[in-house]
Amino acid sequence: MAYSPPFAVPIVFLFFLFAAAAADDASCNHEMQLVKVKNWVDGKEGDMFNGMTAKFGSFLPENEDQSVRTPAVFPNPIDCCSASTSKLSGSVALCVRGVCDFTSKAAFAQSAGATGMLMINEADELFEMECSSQTRVNISIPVVVITNSTGENLKKILTSGRRVEVLLYAPTRPLIDYSVAFLWLMSVGTVTCASLWSDITARDQSDERYNELSPKGSSRAETAKDEEIVNIDTKGAIVFVITASTFLVLLFFFMSSWFIWVLIVLFCIGGIEGMHNVIVSLTLRKRPNCGQKTLNLPLFGEVSIFSLIVLLFCLIFAVIWAVTRRESFSWFGQDVLGICLMITVLQLARLPNIKVATVLLCCAFVYDIFWVFISPVIFKKSVMITVARGDKAGGEAIPMLLRFPRPSDPWGGYDMIGFGDILFPGLLVSFTRRFDKNTKKGVLNGYFLWLVIGYAFGLFFTYLGLYMMNGHGQPALLYLVPCTLGVTVLLGCIRGELKSLWAYDADSSSPRAPSEV
Repeated sequence: MAYSPPFAVPIVFLFFLFAAAAADDASCNHEMQLVKVKNWVDGKEGDMFNGMTAKFGSFLPENEDQSVRTPAVFPNPIDCCSASTSKLSGSVALCVRGVCDFTSKAAFAQSAGATGMLMINEADELFEMECSSQTRVNISIPVVVITNSTGENLKKILTSGRRVEVLLYAPTRPLIDYSVAFLWLMSVGTVTCASLWSDITARDQSDERYNELSPKGSSRAETAKDEEIVNIDTKGAIVFVITASTFLVLLFFFMSSWFIWVLIVLFCIGGIEGMHNVIVSLTLRKRPNCGQKTLNLPLFGEVSIFSLIVLLFCLIFAVIWAVTRRESFSWFGQDVLGICLMITVLQLARLPNIKVATVLLCCAFVYDIFWVFISPVIFKKSVMITVARGDKAGGEAIPMLLRFPRPSDPWGGYDMIGFGDILFPGLLVSFTRRFDKNTKKGVLNGYFLWLVIGYAFGLFFTYLGLYMMNGHGQPALLYLVPCTLGVTVLLGCIRGELKSLWAYDADSSSPRAPSEV
C-alpha cells in the first residue's frame, strides 16, 4: 500500500517523536553497575563497602585510579527533595529516602554543584532506583544506592563533625571465570567416581592373602552392604519430589539461623559417614590387613581400630568446618564432605530401570524449573535462589551444595551447584554403568560413557545459560535431564534396547515380563 505525501509527513514526524522518546528512555534507563565505595575518615582509610548505581546518571570508571577522592557531605534538606541551602560544590551528597522521586533528588543535588549522590536505602538490601516517568532531566552525576547499615554509619560520622571522603568506581566482572571449570570438573568427577566406585574399591582377587581372609568376613560384609541398598520405585520417586518441594517452601517461609543449624548438623553427620566410607574403602583396597585389628567397645561391640581412628579424624574435620564455615577457606571442607556424602548416597540409592528414572528425572525437571523460574510469580521471589543464598537467615547459606571461589572476580563470591544437580543425574549414570557391566557391554556400545559425556555437556550448557542470563540463577536440571535421560532414551531407540532398559531387572540381569512391570 502506498501513502500519499500528506500522510507521509505526520508518519515521519511520529517516527522521530517515538525515536526521541526511546532515546530519552535509553539515556534515562541504562545498565546498572555494582559499585565499590572506598572511604576515609579524617584521612584514615576505613572498610570498603558496596553499592549499586541507579538506572540513570553518569557511569562510573572501572578502575580505582580513574576516579577522584571526594568529600561526602549532608545536603539541606537531607532528603534532597528541594534545592539545597548548603553548598555541595565538589562533594558527594548523602541523601535519605524522603517522599520525592529519585530523579528529582539527583537533579537538586546536581543543581547545588554535587559531583555525585549516595542514596541511603531504608533496608539492608540494595534496590533498583528507576527513572521517574514524569521527570525528564539530564542527570550527569553518578547516583549510587547504599544499604541502610552503611548509610547510618556514615551519618553518625558526619554528624560528629569528622571529615569523610569517598571514592567511587565500578569494576566489571570477567566474562568467564575459571572457577566454573573447577566446579564443572568436581561435578563430573563426582558422578563418574560414584558410578565406578565398586570397580575402584574392588580388592585384587589374585592376592593370596586376600583369598585367605575373604571367605569368612567378606561374604558377611557384602551381604550387609546389599541389605543397605535402597531401590527407588516410581511411587518413591514422586513422593520424594513432593517432600522436597514441601521442605523447600517451609525453608522459604520459616528459615532462621536455628533451622540452618539443623541442616548443618545433618550435613556434618552425613559428611562424616560419607568421608569415613570413602577413606576406609580406598585404604582397605590396597591394605586389607588394616581392618584386622579390633577392640571391644561398650554398646558397639567389636570395632576395627583403623575404622575408629578414621571416624575420629572425620569427626574432627567436620567440626573444624562447622566452626570455620564463614571463613574464606571453608569451601574446601564443605566440598570434601559433600563429595564424600554424594558418593556414598549413590552407592546406597539405586534406580532399578529407566521407567523409574524417567519418573524421577521428569519430576525433578519440573521441580527445578518451577522453583527457580515460576515461583517468583507466586511468592514474589525465586524460592530456590532465596533458600540457597540464605537471604532469610542472615546470609547463612544452606550447606547442601558445592562451592568454588571466584578469585579473578573483583566482587569475589562463589560459583555453586546444588547436590540435587549431581545426585539426580548421578543415579541414572550409575544405573547405566551397572547395566553395561551386567550385560557385558563394551565402552563404546554401552551407555555409561555417553551418559558421562551427556552430563558434562548438560553442565556446560547450564553455565552457558548462567552467563547469557547475566548471572541469574539457572535450574540446572533444565539442561541436565535432556542431556542424560534424553541421551539414554535416544540410544536405546537407535539400538532397539529401550524395552530392555525400561523393564530391566537387576536381580535377574534381564528385562521383566510386560505383566510384571
